[in-house]
Order: sequence, then structure tokens, then C-alpha cells
Amino acid sequence: MNSTVIGLIAGLLLALAGILGGFSGFVFAVLLGALGMAIGAHRDGHVDLGALLRGRGRG
Repeated sequence: MNSTVIGLIAGLLLALAGILGGFSGFVFAVLLGALGMAIGAHRDGHVDLGALLRGRGRG
């Protein structure tokens, strides 16, 4: 199991802790799952979050 999958699972488990129910709980779970997956993909080297977060005018 790679870091992307572990990050996705961790994000979804955190979402379960914060879910209050209804549509807002579903959206919260999806957002935390996506955040966990992005961090895991960064750790695996599939995504460069540093490039996404840096300002465009800097060089």
C-alpha cells in the first residue's frame, strides 16, 4: 500500500470523525479525502505541491 492510498484512507477516517450528517457531512468527507490523497501523492512523488503553492511571479 503506497502513501497515496494511506493518505486517502487517513483523510476519510478523519472525515468520519467530523461528519455530522447530511449533504454537508458528505462534502466534508470528500474534501478531507482529497486532501489526504494529495498529501500522499506528494509523498510518493506523483504531485509537486511546492510548485502549486509557490507564487507565479517568483523565480
